[in-house]
Amino acid sequence: MSRLIAIDGPSGSGKSTTAKLLARRLGLGYLDTGAMYRAATTEYLRRYPDGGAGQAEIVDVVATCELVAETSPDSPSFRINGTDVTEEIREPRISAAVSTLATILEVRRLLTERMRGIIEEHDRDIVVEGRDITTVVAPDADVRVLLVADPEARVARRAAEVAGKASAAEVTDQVLRRDRDDSTVSNFTDAAEGVTVIDSTFLAPDEVVERIVELLLHR
Repeated sequence: MSRLIAIDGPSGSGKSTTAKLLARRLGLGYLDTGAMYRAATTEYLRRYPDGGAGQAEIVDVVATCELVAETSPDSPSFRINGTDVTEEIREPRISAAVSTLATILEVRRLLTERMRGIIEEHDRDIVVEGRDITTVVAPDADVRVLLVADPEARVARRAAEVAGKASAAEVTDQVLRRDRDDSTVSNFTDAAEGVTVIDSTFLAPDEVVERIVELLLHR
């Protein structure tokens, strides 16, 4: 029996922390789909350093790059055309540009196909987190969760993650603007039918994991 778990939510809601803890506990793979967009953005900025390419050029970047995701929850990593970009994709310049790619529907379609391929490679035994996983990438997942949190909590969490790498204003922009931009092509604020909403504002990561494990046990 498969254990495909899909987790959606806005930036800073705790998706990555929860998904990694959950994957470790259950012995599953882990896929951060937002990092796939970041990896593709890294390649885009390498080819077009000024960021001035049109949609057709951006789609070509995504269609032709070799993107490899290592799905161990203990050491998730990403390579583009053979180069490890795991650290680079977290740089502020990538955060500032990623919505440029993520809001192009053809880019989303191309990356969704790759995500589904990774899911099948794991025989559907994987925790996948991102923006529209419960509705587009894996609407047939065994457990589907929308993880939410208050904006203040989300900004504070992201600030802790990038401490020393971005100013407070940059962090706020990354969290709130990215959500606003991505909401034009993805609904990650309203739960679809069959999706369980978990508010992580006042919950520890382990408590969120426990709730999802219960959902899996009682599916």
